[in-house]
Amino acid sequence: MKRFSWIILVISGIINLSCVESEKQLPFYNTPDFTPHFLSSDQEVESKITHSIADFEMKNQHNQTITQKDIEGKIHVANFIFTSCGSICPVMTENMKIVDDEFSGDNDIQLMSYTVTPWIDNVEVLNEYVTAKEITSENWHFLTGTKGEIYQLARQSYFAEEDLGFTKDSTEFLHTEHFILVDQNKKIRGIYNGTLKLEMRQLVKDIQVLKEEA
Repeated sequence: MKRFSWIILVISGIINLSCVESEKQLPFYNTPDFTPHFLSSDQEVESKITHSIADFEMKNQHNQTITQKDIEGKIHVANFIFTSCGSICPVMTENMKIVDDEFSGDNDIQLMSYTVTPWIDNVEVLNEYVTAKEITSENWHFLTGTKGEIYQLARQSYFAEEDLGFTKDSTEFLHTEHFILVDQNKKIRGIYNGTLKLEMRQLVKDIQVLKEEA
């Protein structure tokens, strides 16, 4: 009888754990200090979360124009790299492949790798980089534009340097390991260390949570 009761307790624990996992809620981030906001209704989100990714227009590695319209209604992950980087960028690109492989062919998931050296990384250079890295996904965009547009988008829209946010001098070089998760309404929902595979596995799980929200 005791053994039977123990089995029931274990099964109940598994069920409860599954329920908790399925009901997981991701926070919203509204400010550069990444204070999390857990909100329970669309009305709360609308009234309290004023920040979203701003409009932009850039070229990808295929010389296609990519704008905010290409991510509207879709989940996307953004990071910031440069092709001549010999430190964290190659690691970040390899780790982004984990996300790309997981959602291969899913047009509702977009990956956005913005160059922070657009004066070097033009369309041709980005295309060569993608080819060398054997990246073939149609949903992974390596983006270039003007320095001012990219740096403003990185710091003021994506809060890419975390607590530095708006206070960072716009002339200073942008170099960050952060991956930023953005939902279908262009709201920031997560930040991850792009150099760690463990964080990529969490990112994949959180994307699944956002997919279930829709």
